[in-house]
Amino acid sequence: MEKSLIILKPDCMQRKLVGQVISRLENAGLNPIACKIINLDNDLLREHYAHLAHLTFFPEIVEFMSSTPVMVIIFEGENAVERVRNILGPTDSQKAPAGTIRGDFGLDKMRNIAHASDGKDSAEKEIARFFR
Repeated sequence: MEKSLIILKPDCMQRKLVGQVISRLENAGLNPIACKIINLDNDLLREHYAHLAHLTFFPEIVEFMSSTPVMVIIFEGENAVERVRNILGPTDSQKAPAGTIRGDFGLDKMRNIAHASDGKDSAEKEIARFFR
């Protein structure tokens, strides 16, 4: 079974959408196998978003992602990485179709409800990063 990591972002937590997001993923046949609520600190955010650290909006990402606790979940299932990403929809919520999580609940490109692993390799690295 393949695994994917999801981070339910501050906008998801603040708007009390956690149950709806988890329910949609479970109803699609994916199983949560590990979960925790954590505060993301600067070091962890710099490691996780290293590929964005050079961009001018990186400080905004750090501020947003550390503004409240987040929920980190490992989902397992057949072809989990691709299925999770399809259920979430495109990163930019304004371009996400209705019926996807981001299309239904997201506000913009950053306030888009959840982060999800973008491939098998990144899923393995992210799972190791958040569940040591």
